[in-house]
Amino acid sequence: MSDSKKLPSQSSSSDIQAFLKKLTQTPNVKPAGRKGRLVFALDATASREPTWQEARRIQSEMFDAAAALGGLEIQLCFYRGIADFEAFPWLIRAEELRRRMADVECVGGYTQIGKVLEHALQETRKSKVDALVFVGDSMEENVDYLCKAAGELGILGMRAFLFQEGFDPTAELAFKQVAKLTQGAHCRFDAGSARQLRDLLSAVAVYAAGGLKALENFGRTRGGVVLQLTHQMAKP
Repeated sequence: MSDSKKLPSQSSSSDIQAFLKKLTQTPNVKPAGRKGRLVFALDATASREPTWQEARRIQSEMFDAAAALGGLEIQLCFYRGIADFEAFPWLIRAEELRRRMADVECVGGYTQIGKVLEHALQETRKSKVDALVFVGDSMEENVDYLCKAAGELGILGMRAFLFQEGFDPTAELAFKQVAKLTQGAHCRFDAGSARQLRDLLSAVAVYAAGGLKALENFGRTRGGVVLQLTHQMAKP
């Protein structure tokens, strides 16, 4: 994260607009027959323990939602502690993802969202990744550093969906900017609402497997936070 010190202290609106212009000129085409690919990133610091357990319980619905649209590959990654970041191999079965998540214990520490974005960049440069999901409740990093990485993701056609638990205004500002730069979306969910998190995760799985049209259809069916997400993505 040392490069963040070289960045200006405030985001440049002209740079953001330049990134967005490039995004509108970048096609996002998935070859026929290829499974959707999704990086599933979680904040595993101590405050995230309840949501980690909930995500583990409902993650199989991501695979179920994508099955009729050609299937899904998911790569789980997480950070915790002071500098612990880990990414698992790509998985195609819900039970395998559940088993991997069961082996992880949450540990107190600082956010490492920059590492999540850098990892997503590396993965989609190797083989196209359709979407990044990040679930977290705080942001303790240089927002310009995150925006730089998000802009690069956007140019490569990878949308980021940031699901925020709670109401941290600093996190909300950063998450919204990352979502905008990738033409993705930011949504808050309630700490006690398993259904909201389930619907949001399933919605992105549908997008990764079937594209924006499939997500719009899913949003009309589910309504609520899913419809909110699709409206964000439809904005110019």
